[in-house]
Parts: sequence; C-alpha cells; structure tokens
Amino acid sequence: MKKSICIVGLGYIGLPTAVMFANHGHQVHGVDVNEPVVKKISNKELHIEENGLQAYLDEAIDSGMLTVSTTPQKADVFILAVPSPIKSDKTANLEYIRSAAKSIAPFVEKGNLVILESTVPPKTVQDIVIPELVPTGLEIGTDLLVSHSPERVIPGKVFEELVTNDRIIGGINEESSRATSELYRSFVKGQLHETDDTTAELVKVMENTYRDVNIAFANELAKLAETIDVDIWEAIRLANFHPRVNIHQPGPGVGGHCIAVDPWFLVELNPELAKLIHLSRKTNDGMPEYTAQLTVDLLSALNAEHPKVAVLGLAFKGNIDDMRESPSLDVIQQMTEKGLTVSAYDPHIKTNNIDLQTQNLDEALKDASAVVILTSHNSFKQLDPAKVGDLMKDKLLIDAKNCIDRTKWEQAGFRTHVLGNSKN
Repeated sequence: MKKSICIVGLGYIGLPTAVMFANHGHQVHGVDVNEPVVKKISNKELHIEENGLQAYLDEAIDSGMLTVSTTPQKADVFILAVPSPIKSDKTANLEYIRSAAKSIAPFVEKGNLVILESTVPPKTVQDIVIPELVPTGLEIGTDLLVSHSPERVIPGKVFEELVTNDRIIGGINEESSRATSELYRSFVKGQLHETDDTTAELVKVMENTYRDVNIAFANELAKLAETIDVDIWEAIRLANFHPRVNIHQPGPGVGGHCIAVDPWFLVELNPELAKLIHLSRKTNDGMPEYTAQLTVDLLSALNAEHPKVAVLGLAFKGNIDDMRESPSLDVIQQMTEKGLTVSAYDPHIKTNNIDLQTQNLDEALKDASAVVILTSHNSFKQLDPAKVGDLMKDKLLIDAKNCIDRTKWEQAGFRTHVLGNSKN
C-alpha cells in the first residue's frame, strides 16, 4: 500500500531515502531547515555527491512524487533523518533529533507512523523522540506508532546498499515494527529483522564500534610494524587468509558520521564499562598527530628548510565529497602546529572549506618538499609522478592509505614512505 511520507533532513541519508521512496510509488515531502539546500533540490541540483543520485532525483522531481520545503506537512509516515553529532566534550548532541521530532508534532494524526533513521545512543527514542510526541495527545503505540530503523549504508554505494542490505526494524511494540517493515519492503530486498527500539539503537552503534575497535588494532599493528622492518599491509593481507580473521586497514585516523562518532555514545553511557571502546577511540583519534609527526621526522631527514607539505585528500574516504569528522583536518592542524607550511587539495570538494585549501592541484604541489596522501581518491592513484616531481622542491611522498604504485614513484626519483611499512 502506497503511503504519503514526510522526511525531515535531506542530507547524505535523508535525500537518497526520499528519492528511493518517491521512485517506488510513495508521495514524499522532504524537509530541510537549510533554505539553499531546499532550493537546490527543487531545481534538481545536488548539494552532496553520491553515485546515481542525480538520476534518481531527476526522476523523483519530474514525476511529482517528491516535493521539498523548509516545513513539514501532514503525512501517513514521518521519517527523521537528521544529524546526531558529538560535542567537543565527546557527548552526544541530540538537539537536531529533538528539534525534528518537535517540528512534526503539529502535523501527526491518529494512525501515523514515526520512524527515527538517525544513528543515536540507546534510549533516544524513549527519552527524546517520544516525549516530543506526547503533547499531540495521541496514545503512543496505538494511535501513533513509533520505531527506529537505522541506515546501514556506505557513502559511494548508498543506493546499492539501501536495496540489498539487511535492515534492523526496532518498534516500540510489535505493531510499530510490523508497520515499519511493510513500508521498507517497498524497495528493500535484504532481510528485515524486527526487534525493539532500544535494541535496534544499540545494534547500529555496536556495528560501527566493532569497526572502530578493529581499525584501532590495525593502527597499533601499523605503528609496531614501523619498528621491525615489516609491511603491515602485506601482513594483514596474509593474516586475513585465516578463515576466522578479518583485520581492517590502518590509516591517518577515522572519519565519517558513524565510526568516528558512534563509539562515544557507548562511552558516554558508562565510561567505566566501556574501557576497550574508549581506548580504541583514543588510539584512532591519535593517528592524525602520529601522521603529522611522521611527516616532520621524514622531512628532517631531508634537511629541508622551511618545508611546505602538499596534503592530498580532505574527504574522510575515497571518491566522495564528505568531510564529516575527516582525520585530514586534524592532520593539517597538527602539521601547522608543528611548524609546517601546508597546502591542501581535494578534487571532490569544490569549495574551499578551510583556509589552507586550494582548488588547483599544481598550486598545492608547487615548491612542496613532501606530498602526503590522506584519502584514496582514484585520481590520486593515477597521478603522474614525473609531473608531480617537476613542481616540487623536494621529492618525498608519504602515503597514509597505501594507494599508490610505490615502484613507479621511486623510479621517478621520489623517496616514498607508506604508513606502517618499514620494509626495505
């Protein structure tokens, strides 16, 4: 049965979700408090980068199945897909969730379903969302159904994973779970696993925390490998041939709206019980400083005077434009604090979001003593080392993502160093 759906939040999750529902026969109204974003979407212009999104958006707008504005309207279903970041003290900022729930309260009616998609600390539905819906006078769980169904997608593959990934459905009661499952079945081909709302909240945070702990382990191994003439990337690849081992990859830090944020939700619940989680977060948050210091040490060996560093990559992962919680920003800050001159370039980020950013690769490379790759964009893998070297003052390449052909760069006269690889 087709529904009218009001989706609050038109960012990296909300907009793809909106166009998917719209293109599967539901009448969707998207809401965002950012007026320029709303104007862009209504004109079929993208404010985020995601494979396939332009075509899906064109179809949804042209068909009339997707409308957008800055205010909610009445609907059968309300989906909240707003940010849930952390504050400077690493505690959860749930004001976007609270505000979104409050904004829909005047529009909900008996028989409606409210779904929270945002990744949140356990008990957010009970402690934040439901209290904002109580003033409607509707009986929660009968007149008004409520659930949590967290997204489980990765930037760059959002549409593929929205369809094929299994989905957790956490209703405040069985009727809420059942109604939510029926809605998502309109396009989800993966299995729908029903549970309660708090369990669903915990499951999503657990998934990202598992990855964070695993990455912290890989980062510790990388630092150890730097001291024993080992290539940690080779060692991890070989270890992962074991049928019960899946070690993740090291890097200059952990970014994104999930892995760098969600573990703090569990630490906040009970720091005394979340010691491993907390240590892993500190390990990964310490990698930008480690990467910056590694750069300083390698430049010192060159005896470079007043060295300039060309940082390549500001997005938190390859081939996307998402800078949320990107470790590159922390690496740059650490570099400048250590006295290095930095110029940063990212081909996927079309506006200068930091003072040291340039839109011109040659400008970033000109007179640099070192180039440091922090994001594994395909365009960086395809760089011509000879042309890069012609622009630079000294030829030092530091690859924090193990994404370049080391032999090719060394043949072009570069001294290379791959994070976690002290072999040869």
